[in-house]
Amino acid sequence: MSGLVVTFLALGGFALLLLVLSMIGGHLHLGHLHIGHLHLHVGHGHFHLGHGHGADLSLPVISGFLGAFGFAGAAAATLAGGHGTAALLIATVVGLLAAVPTAFLAGKLVDAAMNMATDGTLSSSDLLGTTGVIITPVPAGGYGEVRLAVAGTQIKFNARAAGPLALGTRVFVIEVPSPTSVLVEATPSVQ
Repeated sequence: MSGLVVTFLALGGFALLLLVLSMIGGHLHLGHLHIGHLHLHVGHGHFHLGHGHGADLSLPVISGFLGAFGFAGAAAATLAGGHGTAALLIATVVGLLAAVPTAFLAGKLVDAAMNMATDGTLSSSDLLGTTGVIITPVPAGGYGEVRLAVAGTQIKFNARAAGPLALGTRVFVIEVPSPTSVLVEATPSVQ
């Protein structure tokens, strides 16, 4: 294996190491640097230049670029004979042709993951008025268990009521005294 191929493989390996370290170690926090009208922000694993809303140069993007450049360049250098200026030129061109779209796609993937819409965190107010079923009988003055349907998910809570409630009783939540317990009332039966 020629030195040229080893160099490209080492670059690809370094990119993989950088990617693993960025995922394991979290984000870098290096702060801000202001130079006149030029605003340079390097922090949280991203590199911003200026005040525009352009794409970020993040560690996964850099890793994708270097990895594709290194591994595609190594493959091209091997196929080109592995020695000489021609092999270096071919490896560089092929590496760049692979690296640019890879970095672009990695940037789009990171952007999509960072800006992905998610459901809000469940709060006590979300439980008020929720209906459910008693799964452990509620004794007078004590606790039982209720299974509530919250945001399409079945969640079990400790339940208290003004009076005893039997297994299978349909109830609704009237108060949330703690994050793990609810005060319930039997739903009126419909005839």
